[in-house]
Amino acid sequence: MRYLWKMQQELSRARAAMAPPLPGDTVQSMFWNGVGLRADQTWLRSKKRGVWQSWTWQHTADQVAEIAVGLMSLGMTVQDRVAIISNTRAEWVLADLAILSAAGTTVGVYPTDSPEQLAYVLNDSAARFIFVEDEEQLDKTLSVMRDCPNLERIIVIDEKGLSNYRHAQVLGLSALSALGRQALQQGPDALKNRLQEGKPDHLAMLVYTSGTTGKPKGAMHHQSGLVYAVRAHADIVWQTPQDERMCFLPLCHIAERIGGVFISLYTGTRIHFVENPETVPENIREIAPTLVLAVPRVWEKFQSGVTLAVSESTALQRRLFQASMALGHQIADRVLAGGAVGWVERLAYRLAQWLVLANVRKSIGLDRARCLLTGAAPISPQLIRWYYALGIPMLEIWGMTETCGGSSANSPDHIKLGSIGRAAAHNEMRLDPETGEILVRGKNIFSGYLNNPEKTAEAFTADGWLRTGDVATVDDQGFFTIVDRLKDIIITAGGKNITPSELENELKASPYITDAVVIGDRRPYLTAIVMIDHENVEHFALTRDIRFTNYESLTRAQEVVDLIAGEIEAVNARFARVERIKKFRLLGKKLTPEDEEVTPTMKLKRKLILERYSPMIEEMYGDL
Repeated sequence: MRYLWKMQQELSRARAAMAPPLPGDTVQSMFWNGVGLRADQTWLRSKKRGVWQSWTWQHTADQVAEIAVGLMSLGMTVQDRVAIISNTRAEWVLADLAILSAAGTTVGVYPTDSPEQLAYVLNDSAARFIFVEDEEQLDKTLSVMRDCPNLERIIVIDEKGLSNYRHAQVLGLSALSALGRQALQQGPDALKNRLQEGKPDHLAMLVYTSGTTGKPKGAMHHQSGLVYAVRAHADIVWQTPQDERMCFLPLCHIAERIGGVFISLYTGTRIHFVENPETVPENIREIAPTLVLAVPRVWEKFQSGVTLAVSESTALQRRLFQASMALGHQIADRVLAGGAVGWVERLAYRLAQWLVLANVRKSIGLDRARCLLTGAAPISPQLIRWYYALGIPMLEIWGMTETCGGSSANSPDHIKLGSIGRAAAHNEMRLDPETGEILVRGKNIFSGYLNNPEKTAEAFTADGWLRTGDVATVDDQGFFTIVDRLKDIIITAGGKNITPSELENELKASPYITDAVVIGDRRPYLTAIVMIDHENVEHFALTRDIRFTNYESLTRAQEVVDLIAGEIEAVNARFARVERIKKFRLLGKKLTPEDEEVTPTMKLKRKLILERYSPMIEEMYGDL
């Protein structure tokens, strides 16, 4: 997508080119029907040892069959639970499809989970088998195996370094596949017969939520609701067998599982797996995907990378970029408002594309992208506008684990920046008249939390609507705009209602800020705890000869504190005086997904931050 005024035509052409609906009443039946239709077409691509390898649908199916029958040979029965703890890779999908083909239930586990968290999920789900990515995950699983009486076998995906390892309950993926291959030779109909036992009312997957407090809850999605949601997403995200997708978000999360892999299965879209989370910037340039789904943090990182690169360019290059983006913003605002773009502006924008913007998109890896999708967390409207100015439409999708993916979205012909769009056709959405909380109802809604009837009851209203916890407004055109989380609204000592997410989203738009928690409930003014972007702040310090020895000393450097103060003041200028942040502190500890203070997707957990850093918070109010 280069010219925004052609956005609707481009996306409409994609809709017209979509493959016919894929039959099947379970995910596995859709997959095998897809194999029958697309046997020789490429579906999966994965980079190994520096070389991209392509897998056809038939090659994928052969491996899925061997794994599925291998599991059956180990004693897996219908509706057994099988866990997967691994980073995103092709084998995750193979294992998932094999588990479902064997009429089982897939239990996704974040690879960053601690041994205690892993043990909880394995016991709560009563998983009999688990696929582990590598030696590290194997060691973690073995350390808790005695505490998991249901767990019988561990299957290792990446067997590097384990060629001489022997354990009665551990086998490699290659050995499991060989077991399945041998069983298929003896009984060719074994998988066919098991496929017939898969039913729409079977539990397909358990998705464990990463709540900020208490134990994670296992959200149950049955086959019928899952298939319904996958088909519905095809009307939200229009993609074709000619499209290229990049798979890099956690597959145990609902966004990549439904909005990435399963919709690509349904539509025949090719999927490219990144090497690892650290190689995403490199891999996206190699893949040059036509459609990209990512969380706001990824979009923020791409923008900050461009911002820093421009700051180090020549004066002429900076002026050209600023002028091109100014024109891009002008045209984006016109298009988003439904206005026409004159021929003079079109010519100027074409020149800006040729001179600057096309190269910027290529440097990110978005030169072929016709559409960007953002979801799973709030995003600043200004960040979306920035991508429009660059020449790529970005559509915000809203949903949650319990809604099985997207429930509302901005569409090419109905866009309102700052909103989560209109309710998707496959479900209903309304606001609670008393609290303003978004309520959702539809066949895509989850079946409840495993082993947790109390939390399940709390999740629904008396008449069956799902409580989402998001407070919103809705306009007369049906656009929903989230105000905040129901439990996160701040009421200052002066009685002013503040929505911290607005401030936090603006702060995260800074290339130097990864995340922030705004504080001020029943306080006289707002404060914030800020987590810096290590890479960008370190680069800032190195280019200015600022002395530091480690992450903690970096956060204590006065120049860094002043840098963040300037970023906060820039955000404050856009808000009313009562909504401005008066004081802030930088987290001196570099948090990773293994730390309890953050979610696996690196979002700060508000309640834990308030608890663990209460002395720091009280210090900011200490002069009262």
